[in-house]
Formats: sequence, structure tokens, C-alpha cells
Amino acid sequence: MLKFLARLVAVLTATMILGLLVIVGLLVTRFWSEPALPALPDTITLPEGARATAFTQGEGWYAVVTDDGRILVYDRASGALHQSVTIKAAN
Repeated sequence: MLKFLARLVAVLTATMILGLLVIVGLLVTRFWSEPALPALPDTITLPEGARATAFTQGEGWYAVVTDDGRILVYDRASGALHQSVTIKAAN
């Protein structure tokens, strides 16, 4: 009975070590791989006199916030201006 218990402890120890190595290996390969980042546009043509203050993007579009209080939404595929939203300051 004592030999069975010793073998059982050895097998469980080996299983735990193997499991720990698998977890560490998965974490290392997961963190070292390059994340899939969406491609940024090479250039963005803003309207005359507008200066960009912020940029955000979503699936199929990107938006630029300008210093004159507008949000310009562009189509990612064509780069064409899709929508312009004017922001009015609260008084």
C-alpha cells in the first residue's frame, strides 16, 4: 500500500509539473505574438483650415475630431468623408 501511495504522489507531481509547463508555454506564446491591429490610413485629407485634435476608429470607419468642433467620419475602404457632425458647446 505504501508503494502505491508513493507512485501516486510521483504521478501527480509529474502531472502538475507538466500542466504548469503547458500553462507557462501558452502564456509566453500568447503574449509574445503580435496583436492584430487594424491598419491606420496613410493620409487623411481634412477640410481647409481644420486641425485634428483626436482620432478614433471602428470596423469599416475612422473619425477625426477637429479643433473647430466637428467630428469627421471617413470610410475606411475608400477614405471618403462619410459624415460630418458639428458639436455645439453647452452653455
